[in-house]
Amino acid sequence: MVGDSYLQPIFLSSFVGDRLVQITHPLSQLFHYNPGPKHVSMQLSRSLSGLTNLLFNRRSNLDEVPNSKRKRLRPGKLSPCRPVPYHIKKSPYVKSRMAPGIASGPEVHDLKGIEHMRASGRLAAQVLSYAGTLVKPGITTDEIDEAVQMIINNGAYQSPLGYGGFPKSVCTSVNECICHGIPDSRPLEDGDIINIDVTVYLNQLLLFSGDTSATFFCGDVDEEARKLVKVTKECLDKAIAICAPGVEFKKIGKTIHDHADKFGYGVFRQFVGHGVGRVFFTDPVIQHFRSNDGGRMVLNQTFTIELMLTMGSVNPVMWDDDWTVVTQDGSLAAQFEHTILITEDEAEILTKFEARHRIRVSSLSELSSASGVLCLNQNFYTSHPKKKTPFRVLSSKLFIFAICSD
Repeated sequence: MVGDSYLQPIFLSSFVGDRLVQITHPLSQLFHYNPGPKHVSMQLSRSLSGLTNLLFNRRSNLDEVPNSKRKRLRPGKLSPCRPVPYHIKKSPYVKSRMAPGIASGPEVHDLKGIEHMRASGRLAAQVLSYAGTLVKPGITTDEIDEAVQMIINNGAYQSPLGYGGFPKSVCTSVNECICHGIPDSRPLEDGDIINIDVTVYLNQLLLFSGDTSATFFCGDVDEEARKLVKVTKECLDKAIAICAPGVEFKKIGKTIHDHADKFGYGVFRQFVGHGVGRVFFTDPVIQHFRSNDGGRMVLNQTFTIELMLTMGSVNPVMWDDDWTVVTQDGSLAAQFEHTILITEDEAEILTKFEARHRIRVSSLSELSSASGVLCLNQNFYTSHPKKKTPFRVLSSKLFIFAICSD
């Protein structure tokens, strides 16, 4: 329903903003509402530029997707919010349930800050990789969320949980869901695609965040969907490849848009990348489409690129939960994201996954029992129940979680 409720700022793929966007005004003051067409349009100028044509339409009543055997995505049941262990540090936004918006000023780090960002980025990449191994027909997105939280709770905080009231640890966006899907009871089906979006900060590195996402295949996925996912990943890789000190930010959007156009895919303009580091969301705003935005990359700066492509309509539709955003026509959407660091010559991918650090846990109970006896700065081993090969349980001053031994 559109009314005098507060706008939930979009996180991970955040709303565009110039400087600090304080969401302190009722929705009716931020938007012009026309109850006839059932949509709202932005009335702010530069403070939220790029959103003037965003449509928050109500869901269609049609179950079938045109020219497809696939049914439209529908929300499942939400489980209660999972408790966070008392020893895990929490950001102030968890208690306030208010999102802080986009802070002013870029994230530029000294040597210590860069190492903190690398540590958080590695953890985010490892957690995302593990979550991807769980994707299979029959598993629910809520079960994926539970598994991710079990790992993260060993020494880090899952940044989405409590951000603006978001109820889960990760975003799980299935099929036509563009972003910010809430994990629920819907089982994944053969042929689905799913984006899993992970953001974490290590317990002793409050708000040095690693932010990443990828789109995974569930079972036998058709060629059209596979091509969309492949091209989306290519767009991200090409955008990262042009990043270096002094490069204009607008070249990111042009690179993505040019490649997407070659395949006839649409680029969503309403969701952007952003600076990330000691603050969850900060300058610069990273547009993923052609624009005239100014600004240049600087040495030791960190930010995300998190583009989303679709086969069809680029008009987003928001569900009544005020988070889940889907394509208007039910067409598939895909998303990829990395956190990058601008080095002297290029961009370093802080959330790049390395196979030798893959997290492999046979069950949540195994992880729970193994991690329950861990002490900092010690290594323990637990046997895999089937393969009878040891897991190395890595622990440090920063975090604890299980990874497969080399």
